[in-house]
Order: sequence, then C-alpha cells, then structure tokens
Amino acid sequence: MKTSTSKQAKFIAWVGFAWALFQVIVPILTINDTILRSVHLSFASFLVFFSFPKNQDKISKKLLNGLLSCVACFCALYLFIDYEGLSARPGLPLTRDLLIGAMGLILLMEASRRCLGIALPILVMIFISYCFLGPYLPSIISHRGASLSKTIYHLYLTTEGVFGVPLRVSSSFVFLFVLLGSLLDRAGAGQYFIDLSFSLLGKFRAGPAKAAVVASGLTGMISGSSIANTVTTGTFTIPLMKKIGFTPEKAAAVEVAASTNGQLMPPLMGAAAFIIAEFLGISYIQVVKAAAIPAFASYIGLFALVHFESYQLDIQTLDQNIERFSRVFFRGVHFFLPIVALIVSLGLLKQSPTMAAFYACIAVSILILIQELYRKKNQSLWLWKACLQAIKELFESFYMGAQNMIPIAIATATAGIIVGCITLTGLGQSIMSVIEILSFGNIYLVLIFVAITCLILGMGLPTTANYIVVSSLAAPIILKLGAAQGLVIPAIAAHLFVFYFGILADDTPPVGLAAYAASGIAHSDPIKTGIQGFTYDIRTAILPFIFIFSPHMLLISGVKDHESAFYASSWIWIHSIPQIVGIFVATSVGMVLFASSISGYLFGPLTTLPRIVVLFLSYSFFRYDQIVHASTLLTLIHICILALPTGYLIYDQIRYRKGRHE
Repeated sequence: MKTSTSKQAKFIAWVGFAWALFQVIVPILTINDTILRSVHLSFASFLVFFSFPKNQDKISKKLLNGLLSCVACFCALYLFIDYEGLSARPGLPLTRDLLIGAMGLILLMEASRRCLGIALPILVMIFISYCFLGPYLPSIISHRGASLSKTIYHLYLTTEGVFGVPLRVSSSFVFLFVLLGSLLDRAGAGQYFIDLSFSLLGKFRAGPAKAAVVASGLTGMISGSSIANTVTTGTFTIPLMKKIGFTPEKAAAVEVAASTNGQLMPPLMGAAAFIIAEFLGISYIQVVKAAAIPAFASYIGLFALVHFESYQLDIQTLDQNIERFSRVFFRGVHFFLPIVALIVSLGLLKQSPTMAAFYACIAVSILILIQELYRKKNQSLWLWKACLQAIKELFESFYMGAQNMIPIAIATATAGIIVGCITLTGLGQSIMSVIEILSFGNIYLVLIFVAITCLILGMGLPTTANYIVVSSLAAPIILKLGAAQGLVIPAIAAHLFVFYFGILADDTPPVGLAAYAASGIAHSDPIKTGIQGFTYDIRTAILPFIFIFSPHMLLISGVKDHESAFYASSWIWIHSIPQIVGIFVATSVGMVLFASSISGYLFGPLTTLPRIVVLFLSYSFFRYDQIVHASTLLTLIHICILALPTGYLIYDQIRYRKGRHE
C-alpha cells in the first residue's frame, strides 16, 4: 500500500511539475488564448481529484478518483480537441457537445467542493436554477428562462462562462505570480520576512503582535490566500502573543485581521489585481497604484490599534533574546531583489504582467542556484552537488506552485459559471432594481446594501472567486445608481469597494475561514475570534466608503468627461510626488486616529466625548482633497474648526496624565 501511495505521489508531483513548466514556457510561445484556457483547466481538473482529499488509502477511492480525473481532464480539453469544429458550428451544438458540457459542469462543481468547500457549489446551483426558473419568479427578478441545451452551451462551450475572462487571467497571469511566490517561499523568503519583522519589532511593547502585522503584510505580497497567511505567520506569532498577555481570542483576531488585509496588498492582491485590470481594460500597474495607499493605510491603522490595545491590556515586551535587525536584514536582503525587479519591470519598463512575472521567476531560480552554490562551497564536488540540490528545489517549487494553483484555477472556472448565468439571464439588472427600491435611490443606503451583499456572497469563498462573484453583481450597481444621482464614481473605486468587502468575509462570522484557521492555532472560540477580528477590521471597512466619495485616495483626482466616467481613459491620475506624499500622510494620520477612536485610547484612555472628537478629526484627514482643493479662506476656516477639537483633545490627555501622576 505504501509503495502504491508513494508511486501515486510521485506521479502527481511530475504532473504538477509538467503543468508549471508548461505555464512557464507559455510567454515565449504563440498559443491560442482559448486553447491555453482549456489546457490550463485540464491540468487543474486532473490534479484536483488526486490531491483532494489528502487521505485516499482505499483502492476503490483511488480507482474512482482516477476515473473522475480522466473524465474531467477530457471535458476540459474538449475545447482544445475540437476547437475548429466548435468554431464552425456556433450556437448549433451537437448532442456530444452538450453531453460533454454537462459532464464538465458537474465534475467542475465536484472539484470545487473538494478543494474549496461546499459554499461555492451551492451558490453555483442557485444561479443555475435561476436560469431555468426565471418565468416562475416574481416579476422584479423574473426573466424568459433558458433551455437546458442553451444553458450548457453558454456556460461551457463559449467564453462567457467557465472559459471566460477569470480563467483567462488565471491561465495567463496568475499562475506565474503564484509560482513566483512558491519559488520565493522555497528559497526562504517567507521565514525571512517573519524573522525580519521580529528583529525589528520584537523588543517593543506587544512586539509579537506588531511583528505579526508586519510579517502578514510582507507575506501577503506574495501569498494568494488569507488562510495561508494565517497559518504561515500565525503558527509562530499567536503563541507568542498569548505568552505576553493577549487573550486567545485577541491573539487570533490580530493575526486574522493582519492576514486578511494581506489580500489587499499589492502586487498580488490574492490574484484579484489581474482580474480587476482585465475587467476594466486598464494596465495592471494602474490597479496596483490605486490600491497601494488604502492597503498601507489599513496596515498602519492595525499597527496603531495593536499599540493602543497593548497599553489598555498593560502588555509588556517579550522577555527573550532577539537577533539584531541589521544582521537579519542583510542576511536575506537579496529576497527583495525579485520583488523590486518585478515592480520596475511593470512600472518603469512597462512590460506585461506575464513577461514581468516570467523574468522574476527566472531571477529567483538563479537566486536559488546561487544560494546552493554558497552553501556547498566547502564540500567536495560542490558544483555538482549544488546544481543537483538547486534542481531538486526548483522541482519542489514548481510542484508546490501547481498545488497552490489548483484551488485558484478551479475557483476561477467555477466562478465563471456564475458570471455566465448573470450574462445569460440579465440578473445584474434585476438585483440593481431590487437594491434601488430598497434604498429609495439613496447612494449611502445603496453602498450599505452592496457591502452587506458582498459579505454574504463572500462567505466561504476564496479570494479570487470571491471578487469575480461580487464584482459581476455589485460593482455595476454602484456605478449606475451613483450616476443616476449625479455622483461620478471611477470604475476602479467601485471594483475595489466590492473587493474589500468580499475579502472582509474571511473573518466575518459565522463562516469566516481565516478566523477558524487562527482559532485552531490559538485554541480559541472561532465565533468570538471572528467577531473580535471584524472589530479590528472596521478600520478597513471604512476605507471603501471614503474612497468612493474621495477617489484621491486611489490617486485619482477626477474625470475628463463626466459622460464617459466609467471608462479608464477618462480618469485623471495623480502623478505629483508631493501630492501623493500628502495624501498618504493625511490618510495614515486619519487611520491612526480612527483606530484610536475604536480602541478608546490615544495618549491615555478616551472617554465618550474625546472618542467622538477623535472620530471627527479622522474624517477630516480622510477628506484631504477638500482641504487641498478649497480656496485659501475655506482652508483657513477648516483648520480653525479642526483646532478647536484638537485643543480639547490635548487638554483632556494632559488632564489624564496629570491625574495619573498625582
């Protein structure tokens, strides 16, 4: 049995390596886009039935999984096998086309259930049912209905459903970035970021909690999952947070908030950055540019929140020897080189994300070889041994990259079914009508309803599928209902709005997956952990509401033509360095003050009135654009208005400190 299992593991490893190798050579080949999606999904479909669940000891299970993997692989490859035939008969599928499409849809949902859980398949079934039940539903959400053959054809045999834009992005951009993260992690970058964070912050008050925030932000740049972030850094940080005085729930909640926000950090953003760029027809670097300040401000706010929490809980420094920062930094400074090279390639050289990631993967591969040469320099046959070890590390990295990619590929393909159902039935327009009626057309109520919808739809879904589902339904609602009230909202602001709230579902009870992962490490109650984590993440939830009305936070100062405000070409991007610095500083100060208002602590405990004052001040800093673009007189008036609560706040804190000393 062990021999058989070992052979199967080797076989899966080689298939995973072949998939990764295929994806690496794609940028230097000329492959039809639809065929690439078909081959990409076939690899994922073949591997998923062998890889999930992990324990497959019975012979009968192995045979069944082998059969399912082969059939699923064939169904996914069908667009490649009969590409010319399908192109020659658009809209007129043969019986075999529909049979293969039906099997492909069923097996894709089973694959999704195995690697992502039951939430996404249930959601898909609801949307497919809606395709058939349209004529029998209330008039506000009804439609003409679709036949079985039309539904299968639309969802599986065209590029509107499974093989749509999300899978295109997964097959072209995302795999290389996931592989890059796997290569960096295998080279030691993940552990280096954790060690670097602890060497920098471990000696300070609540050092492990602050290190958890920084480490999760750094690993979030190369990770594609909130849960992966939680498990990677939380295994080390949560026990230390408990050791210095954090309750199990609060220790887990800090890690959950930090790890969840890792999905908001450029350059990867849980692979959503590439899909946002594809949906909006803009460059990837523009998405990163827009997402940068809110992401960093969110982490600054969490860092401040942890600092204030440490004073309220009277948490001291960690009593253990901590390695010097300079020693740790220079030990792994080379890990920053591929990330810097990636940003330079995208931002300055204007290369495509695919080519930039390709060159970055090559750079890390060379880095791994150099590391092995350095480690083996004092051994006999050092060159031969170093090359063999480097090849082994690369093989493992490629295989792990393929393993990490399976859930993303399956998620994007499965979420494509939902997108296909929306385009087939016009559901987006129906939901827009419902929200417009419930909100009475008020944009503030519209945003609240959309945020709640995103939290509900996002529960239990991975980052990528999460964004695809919520953006297809909710982003157009914000844009169109906002325009109906004369509010010009840049499309990227609406997409980031739904993305943020979809991500926050990862720590929202009762299905917050990241909260469950952290509570398992902390031995805490998962519901209490989720509630506490969401409390910490209120500072993140406020940001989307701010940048909807103040897009300067996204480095957008306005639009050239209000009539075409939805299009990327009409946006005016901010390029002035002093202005960017000013926006970042103002947003960061506002976020720190908002965190202070939440925690009830600044330089000392805050009573109710000072907390309200701090909340008012934070809002003033968030609306930096109002101060900058106002006239000199209005700016002076604004500063005078701010001076009054600021003076009261300083007086209150001096009085507190004086009373404490007496």
